[in-house]
Amino acid sequence: MFCRNCGNQMDNLAAVCVKCGVPAGRGNSFCPNCGDATNPMAQVCVKCGVNLGAVAAGNGQKSKLVAGLLGIFLGGFGIHRFYLGYTGIGVAQIIVTLITCGIAALWGFIEGILILVGSTITKDAQGNPLKD
Repeated sequence: MFCRNCGNQMDNLAAVCVKCGVPAGRGNSFCPNCGDATNPMAQVCVKCGVNLGAVAAGNGQKSKLVAGLLGIFLGGFGIHRFYLGYTGIGVAQIIVTLITCGIAALWGFIEGILILVGSTITKDAQGNPLKD
């Protein structure tokens, strides 16, 4: 296996490349099968033919509007955090809301407004910017 970011050979069980620090499978500059340089938009490695799993631009982006509305209406249950991939904080919001008998739902409501305004949470858990 090769790092998709720097092309360094990696152990098949490695979670992170020891050369560049990027998680295994992340990046789009090198083939994970043969290590040859690839075009970032390529879907198949031209040297070995392995599927590179390239996705069309824009896929995977989460909506700022959806996240904000989920925060406003279901924020006490952390639904907006689950939607954005922040499962740990989502679970914490559920627990705190249950312990405080719903008073802490204000936390999610305020976060929903802040997401819509674009002041605090501007990216999902994978680092992708939220689309308008």
